[in-house]
Amino acid sequence: MWAADSQAGGIMKALREHQMSTDKGFLERNWANIKKALEFMIGQDGNDDGFLEGQQHNTFDIDFYGPNPMIVSLYLGALRAGEEMARLMNDTAFARRCQRIYEAGRKNFVEKLFNGEYFIQIVDLVKHPDAQYADGCLSDQVFGQGWAHQVGLGYLIPPHTCRTTLESIWKYNWAPDVGPHNKAHPPERWFATPGEAGLFTCTWPKSRHMGNKSVRYRDEVWTGIEYQVAGHMAWEGMVTEALAICRAIHERYHPAKRNPYNEVECGDHYARALASWGVLLGLCGYEYDGPRGHIGFAPRIGAEDFKAAFTGAAGWGTLAQRRSGDTQTNRIAVRWGQVPIRSVAVELPAERTTAQVQIEAPEQRRPTIRREGKRVVIELDKPLVLQAGQELTVTCKV
Repeated sequence: MWAADSQAGGIMKALREHQMSTDKGFLERNWANIKKALEFMIGQDGNDDGFLEGQQHNTFDIDFYGPNPMIVSLYLGALRAGEEMARLMNDTAFARRCQRIYEAGRKNFVEKLFNGEYFIQIVDLVKHPDAQYADGCLSDQVFGQGWAHQVGLGYLIPPHTCRTTLESIWKYNWAPDVGPHNKAHPPERWFATPGEAGLFTCTWPKSRHMGNKSVRYRDEVWTGIEYQVAGHMAWEGMVTEALAICRAIHERYHPAKRNPYNEVECGDHYARALASWGVLLGLCGYEYDGPRGHIGFAPRIGAEDFKAAFTGAAGWGTLAQRRSGDTQTNRIAVRWGQVPIRSVAVELPAERTTAQVQIEAPEQRRPTIRREGKRVVIELDKPLVLQAGQELTVTCKV
């Protein structure tokens, strides 16, 4: 047995671990096995159409059959991650293969699975009557896209379909009070009680609830899924919805009701709740690639006066941004260790020509400025290593 979601996720995690390293050592040591893992997934695809159609075991302790958006989005993310890592390893042929399958999958994903509001599963319910969700709205359906944002892969699918899907998840799966739904459809396990808010695993807004033989845990509320969705919403600018979901978790685990340090799912202190870190990354709009020496941030919240923690491969510190009049100041301050920097990315409030970009650093560097819409990328002529107690400041006048 193999788990489709964790197989794809493991490949994207490999890219993340490379990015959270100081050099290519991790990737060089592990590339052969990473490639082998992705080749196994491609083998399950069978015809290189970017879809997995056979048995797909997954985190719901069941097997999906047929193309479904949760697994396919993760597979597309794995293909893009594999492409990037292959290029870094000069494996051009495999990079091209990953790109070709990804492009086919991206096209099929939208053309065959998108119903105008969200993505659905194509499944033969006569052959596979149990544990499927068909035209249901699964909260994890664009999981791969949320992952892709975290590791700098950009959009796997057209942005408007992604945003529309998240809006549908909010519309159909979010409940300010889980009580009425769970009265009609009791969950297998109760992680939220009547009167509490939560995000359901799956609903069926276009048809009848598929009942007890459908996708397992459909009527439950998992903090790990909630954080995953909230983190993705933050990347897409749906900050109010993201924070509402996080607030619901906070209130459910208020010390007067439950242990705030133990967000229960399959067991106590369940690891999936650590998806909460993804919410921080999304709200910061954080970019990092240690071997490239790249760091960037574009706050989705409090952009006028923002400050948050960041972690790098060999150091950590704070990111800060302040806007005043026609000036935006971004500051990267190292508090422990060191952070080598070769490029910095920030985001301006509007797509306007930058009149002036200045950097202040412990050592003089000559910057090259590149504009990408609202985004400003500053390339340094040679690496700058920020040590603990040192700062890099970027000032933009627009």
